[in-house]
Amino acid sequence: MKRDLEIELLRSFVAVAAHRNFTQAGQSVGRTQSAVSLQIKRLEEIAGKRLFERSRQSVSITHAGETLLVYAKRILSANDAALSHIQRPEAEGLVRIGAPDDYATYLLPPILSALAKDHPRLQFEVTCDNACDLLPMLEHGQLDVVIATHHPSAVAGQIARYEPLHWVASPTFTDQPEDPLSLVLFPSGCVCRDVALDALKGTDRSWRVAYSTRSIGLMEQAMLEGSGVSVMEASVIPSSLKIIDGQAGLPPLTEVAISVHKSGPEEAHVALVADLMVEKLGKVALRRAS
Repeated sequence: MKRDLEIELLRSFVAVAAHRNFTQAGQSVGRTQSAVSLQIKRLEEIAGKRLFERSRQSVSITHAGETLLVYAKRILSANDAALSHIQRPEAEGLVRIGAPDDYATYLLPPILSALAKDHPRLQFEVTCDNACDLLPMLEHGQLDVVIATHHPSAVAGQIARYEPLHWVASPTFTDQPEDPLSLVLFPSGCVCRDVALDALKGTDRSWRVAYSTRSIGLMEQAMLEGSGVSVMEASVIPSSLKIIDGQAGLPPLTEVAISVHKSGPEEAHVALVADLMVEKLGKVALRRAS
């Protein structure tokens, strides 16, 4: 006899696939680690396949799990879209969103435009700052939703995607090996900055932070008008810059996690926006090295 895939099991399954950790997945869906483990076991029984390989050190998804993940996201998306449509009259009110300047510039406008089209009674107020400054504002009730970047070893919130980082510079960039590498970075507390500096510390290349700003526009102009290099997430690299991975003795970079944090207990319209932002952020196109 065929058994149906249950929405709650799929939601926990997608969370484990995103976090690669049962405890963190449980936190994101409001369940204990043991409860999530039991849910995955039930889902594996229904699917008749092992979905994850687990060890004390890591969790990895199997080939069957990768296949199910594609359908699970579609099912959850359809489920959430149906509820969103039914609840549309209730989606009314102000949602205060916090995001770093690069996300606010390149990722938020199309997402908020789509949300406003589907939910015309919603209002949005966006605050730009580093995630390390925005998250305390969320805790103190000054914001409703925050988009943040996390190192894979310290993920938090509801993960929308894992994303590669790239070294970027002006198309006319020419390395001068005898000179320190000039870095154009977000201020201290930015995960991309921390990843870049940690990677460079493991090399023989000398460097200096020549320019530090919260503005993605100023970073772009600083590189176009100078000889600096930066590190950016693949989804927010301006088309005016080029990816220079592997050049100038630049080391490889780890990927980062992009997540959505929401206040709790949140109002219905805030929860709706947060969930839709997770869905839409997961579909944003990535810039790739040519």
